[in-house]
Amino acid sequence: MNPSTLRPFPISVVTMGPMTGPGSQGDEAPAYLPMPQGMQTFSAPYLPDDAAPDAVAAVLGLLGDFIAAAGREGLAGGASLELLGQPAAVRELINQSLGFGEVSAFTTAPRHWRVQETAFAGFWRVLEVADDGRFVADRLETGAIPGVLLDTMQACAGSTLALPEYAAGCMNAQALVEEIRMQAAAWQPGDAAHVINLSLLPVSEADLDTLYGWLGHREVSILSRGYGNCRITSTRLKNVWWVQYFNSMDALILNSIEIVGVPEVALAADDDFADSLERLQEYLAMMAEPA
Repeated sequence: MNPSTLRPFPISVVTMGPMTGPGSQGDEAPAYLPMPQGMQTFSAPYLPDDAAPDAVAAVLGLLGDFIAAAGREGLAGGASLELLGQPAAVRELINQSLGFGEVSAFTTAPRHWRVQETAFAGFWRVLEVADDGRFVADRLETGAIPGVLLDTMQACAGSTLALPEYAAGCMNAQALVEEIRMQAAAWQPGDAAHVINLSLLPVSEADLDTLYGWLGHREVSILSRGYGNCRITSTRLKNVWWVQYFNSMDALILNSIEIVGVPEVALAADDDFADSLERLQEYLAMMAEPA
């Protein structure tokens, strides 16, 4: 079966409130014809010419201490910097200084988290939005991926699922359901991902409908932009994720299920984190230079 004919899994990618970035300009954005593109590469943020000196000094102090803590803790250490109480000018300058990376995510329940990777891999902006739209949490974090996403998946998914009803026309749905149940029950933190590539299997529309209906799409959605887009969604079953790759023309090119804590495509790597620390230190040195 041609993978481009497989029904795409519905994932709504939302904006980050005032933290808008590439692909999140809203209805007012120009409607350009989508063109093929290569992998996104690092683009260094820049210090605005009109940045207020007191805001620059505050950001230098905050980010300097934060980066030093991140360097001591390492990628697994999880350094954190609370921003909610900072003046608006400081928060805005931090937004402009850190930029936007390839990975964004949100949760729909029980709390509304909005996550955006900065231009520096392993450094994340994490916000919580109240029902009335207020930000009730705003912080910078380091790590392979913010823990709120994994915590939400674990809290909202079940350890077991009742068997689905198998509709007429199913070919391999029963075997796939049993494989997913067995692998999900056996998976432990630190284990390699178990990947089921539906694009390479003989599956019917009835098979796909059965899997979609059984697993569902749940509270955690992640978008990773690299070569095209990778859209990742949690399911009703713990540690089971839909992972779908779309090319730059938004055509589905790979449809898979991964049994893992978080799919690797969404995670920051140690080498990239080390590069981020170096680049951030260079950026702070540039900020500290006299105007």
